[in-house]
Amino acid sequence: MKSFLLLLVLVLSSAQGPAPPKHDINYVVGPADILRVTVFNEPQLSGHFRVENDGTFSYPFLGRVTAGGLTVGSVGAAIRMGLATGYLRDPQVTVEVVEFRSQSVFVMGEVRTPGKYVLSGSATVLDALAQAGSTTGAAGIDVLVLHPKQQQSNLPTFPGQGDAEIEHVSLREIEEGKLSRNVAIRDGDTIFVPKADRFFVIGMVRNAGSFPLERNMTVLQAISTAGGISERGSNRRLKIVRIVQNKRKEIDAKPTDIVQPGDTIVVPQRLL
Repeated sequence: MKSFLLLLVLVLSSAQGPAPPKHDINYVVGPADILRVTVFNEPQLSGHFRVENDGTFSYPFLGRVTAGGLTVGSVGAAIRMGLATGYLRDPQVTVEVVEFRSQSVFVMGEVRTPGKYVLSGSATVLDALAQAGSTTGAAGIDVLVLHPKQQQSNLPTFPGQGDAEIEHVSLREIEEGKLSRNVAIRDGDTIFVPKADRFFVIGMVRNAGSFPLERNMTVLQAISTAGGISERGSNRRLKIVRIVQNKRKEIDAKPTDIVQPGDTIVVPQRLL
């Protein structure tokens, strides 16, 4: 799976290129972006506008228009609403980005080359992972995207540190074709790849051993990961050995029970 994900990261990032199409209305505008505003049949209101450091730009009739932190679509809607208020009747407005600023993101955790990376234009989780050489063999399936509420461009944000909105991204879902889960990242974000939690399967299975744990994995799925029950094994009397408050606890298990980090699933021998 790891080699497939690496290939997926490289292919998708190559296909996307360094910058998004100019009609990407979900791109979040920032300082130094240059916008092209087009108002249908109004050439005096159309042109190129550079977003200043305070996130605004000067526009005819409307004065300072806020763009920083808004999507391209939202900027277009704001201009349309402003012009419709006493200037034009039903104005048709489009906004495109003709020059993208560079944005910095951090890629940390279980990646081959952690660090700070500069990405141009609208970037996604896979773009960032590709820059960092993809995930390591010890990486988990879930990736955390941390959007800090206060910009700290020189420091990464880690889970449990600082005030940040955390978005969970499943690489498994992206692998399965749910490309909408390849979410956009913003300037100053940190992409954190945790080490995979692990579980153990012992007893009458084809490939006993230690395996990376996925979210909401059931006992049945865990046993399937270990190659399934062998000819001498039984799906009855399954046990989970779990450490609870530093004490070993043996639990009768059902196939639908959820596996927890560190669990050992014991598959017994079939009774003759």
